[in-house]
Amino acid sequence: MDLVTLISKGLVGPLTAPPAREVEFPFGLGTHGLHEIAEAAYGDRAATTGFLLAAAPRPSGRTILLWVTQASSARDMGRVPEAALREATGGKARRLGIVTRHTSDALWAIEEAIVSGVVSHVIAEVDSADFTATRRLTLASERHGVPVTLLLPHTCEGATAAATRWRVCPQPSAPNRYDARAPGHARWRVHLERCRAAPALVGQAFDLEWNDETLSLLMVPGMVTGSPAPDEASPHHAFPNRRAG
Repeated sequence: MDLVTLISKGLVGPLTAPPAREVEFPFGLGTHGLHEIAEAAYGDRAATTGFLLAAAPRPSGRTILLWVTQASSARDMGRVPEAALREATGGKARRLGIVTRHTSDALWAIEEAIVSGVVSHVIAEVDSADFTATRRLTLASERHGVPVTLLLPHTCEGATAAATRWRVCPQPSAPNRYDARAPGHARWRVHLERCRAAPALVGQAFDLEWNDETLSLLMVPGMVTGSPAPDEASPHHAFPNRRAG
């Protein structure tokens, strides 16, 4: 049987390459797969949330964002104000919130949201997630094309199936050029603990700054451990795929 006959009978089809994965910062965060953002120390939840909202690409159209929170996290850290979420997403994301008592309930809600086909991104504040749980979520995320981001406490450790794990702590804000007594642009120090797309970068630390005027996330190279000296003509370097506006 020749090749033409095989094709006509549907026994042979064209070979297609798998879709390309994001290999640049932020390595798929907020666009595909399962990702983890952990506190560097107790009380850094605001820093992890700020980094997520700054690093994840803004939605291009109207989207539904599911935010799952364990009751213990909501009690200790509070919840993200609706106004802050609207500003971070350009007013294009509608948030649906779920509060659960146990980690198992939160993980169940995440998986159900993924397979529902209704939400575009699931963000979950959970106390822990082991390899088995994250593997299930990774497979569901890749199968249905819904990204998942877990916000984890500083106590999280051990192997998981996440594509990346970031550990975030706040840094002193940049000087305010209009008022020396006022805070400037928000800054975070981010350690990349795991990254499937760029394993050579694992272990590196980055100092990042959110510019709320240009809506871009910048790297401050003079502050980064082991980074090159800052360029005099341009003290900050913007991540090109996080430029908005």
